Amino acid sequence: MSSPQQARAQASAITSGKTAPEAEAAPTSRLRELFDGPRLSPGQRRIAQYLIEHITEAAFLSITELADRVGVSQPSVTRFAAAVGFSGYPALRETLQSIALRALAGGPGEENRANELQAAVDAEIESLENLRRDFADPDRVIHVGRELSRSSPLTVLGLRISVSLAEYFGYAARRIHPDVRLVTRGGSVAYDALLQAREAGGTWVLAFAMPRHSLETLQAIRVARGAGLKVALVTDLALGPLADEADIAFATGTGSRLVFDSYAAPGVLAAALLQAMTDADPERTQARLEKYEQLSEQHQFFLKD
Repeated sequence: MSSPQQARAQASAITSGKTAPEAEAAPTSRLRELFDGPRLSPGQRRIAQYLIEHITEAAFLSITELADRVGVSQPSVTRFAAAVGFSGYPALRETLQSIALRALAGGPGEENRANELQAAVDAEIESLENLRRDFADPDRVIHVGRELSRSSPLTVLGLRISVSLAEYFGYAARRIHPDVRLVTRGGSVAYDALLQAREAGGTWVLAFAMPRHSLETLQAIRVARGAGLKVALVTDLALGPLADEADIAFATGTGSRLVFDSYAAPGVLAAALLQAMTDADPERTQARLEKYEQLSEQHQFFLKD
């Protein structure tokens, strides 16, 4: 029997696209339809991936056996069953067994099934296509870019998994804005930064909130609003507590086919907001970029290509 560590590796493994015909059977698509809709945590995605990769065996495991194979707790399996729409693990296992029996019987095959990496890219492409349709009317992006450009200081908030997006935006925004303040720690540290930004004359906060959404992000947004700051939010859900608290929310899809989310569409949205900021004050943008280029040359920040 494999160790929990080996099971985790198996559950998140990237499978080859050159699979045998039996692995290409329609039950694979049925499982993907079952698991793709709900928002699953990274641990729950490991369970889903294990079931997809080992359906003919996993469908007949007890809850204890499945938890051991994947390397999670039994309550995690129960929560997973509820997350994908079942009353409990027994109900989920009943459905899995019917799918597994179909696979064992040699159901109709799927031609040209994408492997896990291709499926993840396909999901990101779909999110980008949705974002492209949203950009057909760019007025909201232009408006928010103008407001962010005028806010001095401009606070950029991103906690936990959202830190990377906030840091990207903050790094670029500093090239075109005189006072950008990055907040990547929650609790009282975030509260101090937000209150100080407001006292210094700031009017806007740009917040990133990717799943799993943290309570401390919601609390920080509420503190910002309470202090008199307006909040522009980049997230994945147009409805919910975070979007309800923001003055304006941009909802765009995240890639959730792999164990951890990927952020192609939120990254493009962040770049679009940066572009809107540069367009809002082109003279300041040009002056700051020229000054930065001079400094980078003087101090040799970058390698010569």
